[in-house]
Amino acid sequence: MSGLVKLTRRGSVGVITIDNPPVNALSGAVAEGLEACLTMAASDRETCAVVVIGAGRTFVAGADINELRARTVPKLHDLLTACENLAKPVVMAIHGTALGGGLELAMAGHYRVAVASAQVGQPEVNLGLIPGAEGTQRLPRLAGVAKAIEMCVTGAPVKAGDALAVGIVDRIIEGDLLEGAVAFAAEVAGNGDPWPRASERPAVGDAAMFEAGREMARRVRRNQTAALRAVAAVEAAATLPYAEGCRVERELFVECLESAQARAMIHAFFAEREAAKVPGIGKETAARTVARAAIVGAGTMGGGIAMAFANVGIPARIMDADEAALARGMETIRRNYESSVRKGRFTAEAMERRMAMIRPQPDYSGFDEADLIIEAVFEDLALKKRIFAELDGIAKPGCVLASNTSSLDIDELAAVTGRPTDVVGLHFFSPANVMRLVEIVRGKATGMDVLATALALAKGLKKVGVVVGNCFGFVGNRMLLPYMREAQFLVEEGATPWAVDQALYEWGMAMGVFAVDDMAGIDVGWRVTEAHKHLRQTGGRVPLVMEKLYRMGRLGQKTGRGWYKYDENRKASPDVEVEALIGETARAAGIERREIGAKEIVERCIYALVNEGARILEEGYALRASDIDTIYLTGYGFPSYRGGPMWYAGEVGLAEVYRRVCEFRERHGALWEPAPLLARLAGEGKRRFE
Repeated sequence: MSGLVKLTRRGSVGVITIDNPPVNALSGAVAEGLEACLTMAASDRETCAVVVIGAGRTFVAGADINELRARTVPKLHDLLTACENLAKPVVMAIHGTALGGGLELAMAGHYRVAVASAQVGQPEVNLGLIPGAEGTQRLPRLAGVAKAIEMCVTGAPVKAGDALAVGIVDRIIEGDLLEGAVAFAAEVAGNGDPWPRASERPAVGDAAMFEAGREMARRVRRNQTAALRAVAAVEAAATLPYAEGCRVERELFVECLESAQARAMIHAFFAEREAAKVPGIGKETAARTVARAAIVGAGTMGGGIAMAFANVGIPARIMDADEAALARGMETIRRNYESSVRKGRFTAEAMERRMAMIRPQPDYSGFDEADLIIEAVFEDLALKKRIFAELDGIAKPGCVLASNTSSLDIDELAAVTGRPTDVVGLHFFSPANVMRLVEIVRGKATGMDVLATALALAKGLKKVGVVVGNCFGFVGNRMLLPYMREAQFLVEEGATPWAVDQALYEWGMAMGVFAVDDMAGIDVGWRVTEAHKHLRQTGGRVPLVMEKLYRMGRLGQKTGRGWYKYDENRKASPDVEVEALIGETARAAGIERREIGAKEIVERCIYALVNEGARILEEGYALRASDIDTIYLTGYGFPSYRGGPMWYAGEVGLAEVYRRVCEFRERHGALWEPAPLLARLAGEGKRRFE
């Protein structure tokens, strides 16, 4: 018997407890322990039924991802068969989550009971996989084909009440789960066999249902193969005998596991967790408590940050000297929450509780009580420095002073205070209440305990904190500038904005460059360009069209015209006026125009990201290549199944990326000078960034 699994008895009911912290992952060792305990329970004449339960905060939150990372195919068939064929009723008692392999294990039991707060799901698609332990075969037999397809394609968890309604769960337990499960097990044992086996139930679906499933897969998991494979596996459950369906599932699972998409998505999973590991910060580094927050600025970012705090129960004061702006900011917050209520994400009462956590005010009253103050005003260095000087005289000792700046020098802000060790960048992404990424910008004097506080805060806000160095644009926006530059050069050379956007979208980006530009506001992009024009390479080429759009008042969605034109619902369409403007601008500048294909569009934009990322990595502004990947996956709409720009470069091969960058340098000039790290690793025959 594995030390991770133990068998005890409550009266005549055997209790098998899985104790593999932190989430009771279904590893090979756990599976062996479970099988051994089931065998012991089967042979114990005093045991009339079995309950399987998880120790700690959850049932089983999934398979051991480390084993999947090693391309180990889970061998759970014998365990699941032993569970389902046990000559005594097996009751799975679920609290926390039963996800992936956890739900597959639970479905092999004869019955499932759960506390009301529990969730179940098949999220394997998030790793580029399908359920590989007969989940696509049992789930449609319990919940129905349509629900099984939805769960396997979206990967979204299902609450216990909904799981009860569709047949995954047999009873909701009020009160103590173990006591309730043991009583339920004794009850069903007293009713006598046969015990229901999911594998013996029918799975009923028709061609229209499976075509609808494939349409869903293409829509919600664009370009991802695993979602389509999941539909195929569920279809096998409805069209083949159970054993044959299991064989099809195994084949499809192995196909997914060996795919580039699964490699990328498993890399992304571990990269996100690795980002929390910062040299010099260990368990002994005490983070400061953040029980009360304050925010300067009630604009889009300030309001979103306030919501992020309120959403996790941290009260936040939000200050703006412009009382009209403060009122607009609070109205925007309310509208956002009302939208969530309409969508059923939480109740109106929950909305009012969150609204009550946000206190609007026109001055700094009460800021001396805050544990953390975040400045979130307009991106103007002089303004931010003035605010930091004011905060220095107000904030209590030990208060963390943070800026939400997206590009400005944290050290200059720290320098106007008498507490530079307390100053850090917290670059939230818009909308801050939704986007998961927070770039944590380390100044030269930022204390390690302040970094630890920022990392803990990001986790508490249910976001991903990535520590980066203090350079212009930090990591994400510094890389974004050459990406956007190449997109603009491409349209000057002959592509259209919509062709560039379409190529990048089809490749996998959430949005194209020009659609993003219009959404953010061309005036915003232009101000950033102007504020940092001194950083342009002397004599280097610069984009020409954005300035003209700005001067024409074509600022994007908010003015109905930008790179695109927009209708009253902000739906975009190509604009012949922009095409004409681009052509005229290119001719006046002597730029040769030509046909440009999607391959070149993608390579020039994505390799520009990679080349700048290599510079950032070598200069030490990012700790790891995987941190850069995490930033782009969680903050910039980079497709998860590509693994992030640095991982993707490794999939292409650094030698090939370097070769193309050198070709672009020969054709387009010094802006394409290969990053020294890229050149060195390619020359050494390394395939990936290290």
